[in-house]
Amino acid sequence: MRAALFDRYGPPDVLYAGTVPLPAIGPDDVLVRVRAVSVNGGELLLRSGAVPRWLLRGPFPRRTGLDFVGDVAAIGVRASGYAVGDRVWGLLSEKPDATGQALRSLAEYVAVRPAQIAAAPASLTPIEAATLPVGGLTALLALRREAGLRSGESVLVRGAAGGVGSAAVQVARALGAGPVTGLAAAGAADFVTGLGADRVVDYRRAEHADLGRFDVVIDTVGTDLRAFRRLLTSTGRMVTVRFDTENPVRSLATIATSVVHGSRRIRFFRGGPDSALLAEVARMAEAGALRPVLDETYRLADVAGAHRRLEAGGVRGKVVVDVDRD
Repeated sequence: MRAALFDRYGPPDVLYAGTVPLPAIGPDDVLVRVRAVSVNGGELLLRSGAVPRWLLRGPFPRRTGLDFVGDVAAIGVRASGYAVGDRVWGLLSEKPDATGQALRSLAEYVAVRPAQIAAAPASLTPIEAATLPVGGLTALLALRREAGLRSGESVLVRGAAGGVGSAAVQVARALGAGPVTGLAAAGAADFVTGLGADRVVDYRRAEHADLGRFDVVIDTVGTDLRAFRRLLTSTGRMVTVRFDTENPVRSLATIATSVVHGSRRIRFFRGGPDSALLAEVARMAEAGALRPVLDETYRLADVAGAHRRLEAGGVRGKVVVDVDRD
């Protein structure tokens, strides 16, 4: 089968569409014919090698892809809950296997456990649906579980036009937050307002002191964590889903210090596969509370272009690879 591969760390051009064996399924597995996959920021870091090298274990060629939308192609004898032909979506765990690599989804087929998937929203195409699993699940976990958002609390979303940020604005609104402020480029103000933000501030011109105070800050950028923590109310909570890649030690130190000093703690987490939460995200999408936001679509043969687009910045929503396109 075809899959996105790279033989060395480097710029997007190291990526190519190669051939790998069709995944074998065990008795508890489900084989999914992948239709579409989104590109996420963590994959750019892994491909470029811009993470601590002790995390980059395993042989080349390496693969990429975290989420997927597709159709059930085969079912293990002990797997249940799905039938061949069902449209599903899911997430893969980022934990490495015995070879030092994690299973990746940007390929024609992927073998997963039922706990990693849920029925995809029937009203969305595979391309539309692929914009939501990572962003929707991450936003839901960040706001409800990590921040404990309560109705009427004020929320600041940093990186509000991006894949996770655009979902966070919508999920915050669906959970009853108010007001919701988005930090984004000036040109994206109307876009972020259309997602449900009450106010949009140009991040290039924003003075921290002028932004006000917030009960919850959702950070998708990873820099200046200490400065944004100061914007919290006395009982405020801040959740970040990204490190400062240029200085990850500083990010970790800031998060650790926030736990020790004061109630305004910074929480960091990475969302993992969870069928119940994926099903909830699907229900939100079906109800219109969470809509897909597609920036651009690429063919599997141009996976390098997809990474290049996300790396260039200014993305609104998600970049998606259409695995079905020749």
